[in-house]
Amino acid sequence: MSTRTRTAAERRRLTKRRARRARGRRVFAITAVSGLGLALVLGVIGVATAQHPSTRYCIVEPASFPPFGVSGWRGEQLENAAIIIRTADALGFDRDGQILGVMAAMGESSLRNIDYGDWETSGVTNPDGSRTSSIGLFQQQDWWGSVEERMDPATAATLFYERLARLSGWQQLPPSQAIHRVQINSDPEHYARFADDAAEIVDRLSGECAQSTPDS
Repeated sequence: MSTRTRTAAERRRLTKRRARRARGRRVFAITAVSGLGLALVLGVIGVATAQHPSTRYCIVEPASFPPFGVSGWRGEQLENAAIIIRTADALGFDRDGQILGVMAAMGESSLRNIDYGDWETSGVTNPDGSRTSSIGLFQQQDWWGSVEERMDPATAATLFYERLARLSGWQQLPPSQAIHRVQINSDPEHYARFADDAAEIVDRLSGECAQSTPDS
């Protein structure tokens, strides 16, 4: 093969390699642009569907509560908090009292209406050595009421607020200590860590509700 022929062949091979590299760069560029476009679309969707931190919800419409929750509390927890807040409001307690009730249930049951308590989970006993009989949102024992009353969120909340109302000067006490006086638990500061979350829930569930249409 002559030098001229070899040079022509090498030029053809070099041209083909350049063409392949160019195609590779185009595919990479298209893929990168497509990925960026998808990320932007998803970002726009996320912004459009995310709720603003100050969004407020109608307390009597659990279906409107955010699925992602409020301060990490969601689903049945928010529904139970709503029951506590509504019960407090009906009994004449304002925002401060409503926050105390939600704090108490957070600290006792994580806002879940459970049918067991400290005895079943940790073997905790009363000072006299008897088994604790705590159940429900507020982990109330036998002397608070019947099983049915303690397992009904609204009734359990009523029992809590009736005792709080009898606590003279509860408004001047630190919130956790006021709850402690009602619940008679072992740690007066046990509920303090839930203050911010409870306040956030009370505030977020204070949105306006649609006016109901009278039956014609």
